[in-house]
Amino acid sequence: MAADYDLLVIGGGINGTGIARDAVGRGASVMVVEMGDLAGATSSASTKLIHGGLRYLEYYEFNLVRKALKEREVLWRAAPHIAWPLRFILPHHKELRPAWLLRLGLFMYDHLGGRELLPATKTVRLDQSPYSQGLKKLFKRGFEYSDCWVDDARLVALNARDAADRGAEIQTRTKCVSARRQDDVWQVVLRDMATAEEKTVTANVLVNAAGPWVAEMLQDVAGANKSSRIRLVKGSHIIVPRQFKHDRCFIFQNGDGRIVFAIPYENDFTLIGTTDIDFQDDLGDAQISQDEIDYLCAAASEYLEKPISPEDVVHTYSGVRPLYDDGAKDAKAATRDYVLELDVGEKKPALLSVFGGKITTYRKLAEEALGELEPYLPFKRGVWTAYAPLPGGDFRVDAFDAQVAQLEEDYPFLGKVFATRLIRLYGTDARFILSEAKTQKDLGRCFGYNLHEAEVKWLIKREWARTAEDVLWRRTKLGLRLSGEEAADLDVFMSSYLADQTGAAA
Repeated sequence: MAADYDLLVIGGGINGTGIARDAVGRGASVMVVEMGDLAGATSSASTKLIHGGLRYLEYYEFNLVRKALKEREVLWRAAPHIAWPLRFILPHHKELRPAWLLRLGLFMYDHLGGRELLPATKTVRLDQSPYSQGLKKLFKRGFEYSDCWVDDARLVALNARDAADRGAEIQTRTKCVSARRQDDVWQVVLRDMATAEEKTVTANVLVNAAGPWVAEMLQDVAGANKSSRIRLVKGSHIIVPRQFKHDRCFIFQNGDGRIVFAIPYENDFTLIGTTDIDFQDDLGDAQISQDEIDYLCAAASEYLEKPISPEDVVHTYSGVRPLYDDGAKDAKAATRDYVLELDVGEKKPALLSVFGGKITTYRKLAEEALGELEPYLPFKRGVWTAYAPLPGGDFRVDAFDAQVAQLEEDYPFLGKVFATRLIRLYGTDARFILSEAKTQKDLGRCFGYNLHEAEVKWLIKREWARTAEDVLWRRTKLGLRLSGEEAADLDVFMSSYLADQTGAAA
């Protein structure tokens, strides 16, 4: 029988939206279903880095590191508004890894994976500016190397945007209740989480990219008989007031073998993370523990001149990584590489399940996933995403400041801070939000920190935002800026606006 879709993707995280974007761009008909918001779980809870993973070299994950290193500049070029280069300072701690080992690891890091634009590693004196700022005086020598930053939740939203613009159907707040093979197609029952209404659609191929719920989807929903090898590991971060003025990041070694990052965040804050703890609790309620807060404060305080205490923490977030269980003794040693499991047989519609993966390698994961599925999908073109910008990213990586300056010139009422925020989030799409506005009043009501109706309506119409949380913590990070009262006002406005839109559509 003819199916409604060539490909149905369960999961609106980075892997699901990345696969959907790639597949629809090759000519397949695609639907994505996500039971919550886009990037509502793990994909908005990363350390927000596009990196090779320096510490993975110690676990001989050379293939993963090489693959990830090659992707840094690919993703930077595709999304220069939400991704940019960072320089990391690695202080040499005399009681931990020796300097020669750090030099060797960084030499490999520089040469494993296609670095063209990012500067190489260099040895630095930590008692000289700017490196000395923020650090304890006892650290005299260190190394500076390159990686990149990305706004993880926006990366997901932009992949979904591009997929939708190319013809994919994106359904958020829609849960896959069951999926069963019938003849040569998948019969998939979907439930609207707001109305509880159910409908059935059919697909030729099913992709299980449900993140931490991948095993649950595989066994309970898709009816698979075999158990899956998945290891759930929680990673938590804390956000504190900015601890140093320079734009470098720190990577700190710890006595337990882990590393912790301290990264300038949203101009006025420092992001510190992450932890690695095996997780067996409710997937919908992953929260940082007091032990994790204490651990991150102590790890950073080992190096920073000004000690950090739990009282300094202004925000936290946690995510559960669905790692492939490779039998590693400790959570920190479990592989971060992805594993694709294909279940298919004669006249049996294909099921592909995705385990593990990193934000950095999502695009390569999508390519490999579609390589596995190529015999079952009607592709009209080959691989293409390596050279295609994401929405708003159609400018050179060295032209960010020029984009801000031009937006300021065209919309003088913005000012530099507002213009920078809009380009950083939306790139060239900022002009669609501003449209014909001549003053800030033309943008409608302001909910706080230059968040206006025009931007909120754009996020509702074009990026599937439905609640204040979607806007304040995933589409933007203005949750750090708006008060509880302002957030509540935003929620009321969005509910009213969505109700009006629904009524008008009816």
